[in-house]
Amino acid sequence: MRIIDVSLTLSDKLPVWPGDPRVSLERVRKIEDGANSNVSHLEMQVHTGTHIDAPVHFLPGGTGVDRISLSELIGPCFVVEILPDSGNITAEVLESIHIPSGTTRLLIKTSNSSIWVNGDTEFKPDFVGLAEDGAKLLVAKGIHLVGIDYLSIAPYKQSRPTHEALLKAGMIIIEGLDLHAVSTGYYSLICLPLKLAGSDGAPARVVLIDEV
Repeated sequence: MRIIDVSLTLSDKLPVWPGDPRVSLERVRKIEDGANSNVSHLEMQVHTGTHIDAPVHFLPGGTGVDRISLSELIGPCFVVEILPDSGNITAEVLESIHIPSGTTRLLIKTSNSSIWVNGDTEFKPDFVGLAEDGAKLLVAKGIHLVGIDYLSIAPYKQSRPTHEALLKAGMIIIEGLDLHAVSTGYYSLICLPLKLAGSDGAPARVVLIDEV
């Protein structure tokens, strides 16, 4: 059994969405300064790094992240690699690849994963995202959960159409995955977001288990 951590490391070097604060992790009590223990303070936005989106992120009156069933976040998944020369993931692109029948959890690996390998610290607005028609096709295929390897499932400045198509259908969205070391195929997914009451999103630790 091989366990693959596909979560991004939270630090002040991690790229964030334009206008969002960078991660701040500060040691506020230190043993070397006479404190009884080391204690740190963390400040960040809930959609930072590897995280999930809750329906209320784009749907007024939608449920928060604490209401998402863990049974949806843990179980078999399929990782598919899509490396288009340019542009975003459209329905046409999805129709051209093989997504096995019966797949309910789908993680999409794109050229975005090279961003994490390169250690880039600045936001990349030209990241590959899922177009609205691609989102609607995944809904039609019966996908319950979809994940992607950048900070948003939707293309830059086109957030609402894709998110609404997915969230209105009850789809769970995982964003900010690091899939550079993952090949196409079946895995077991474990995604555990922080249980934040009513929140529109939450950081998550996500691992894939490869039953080799």
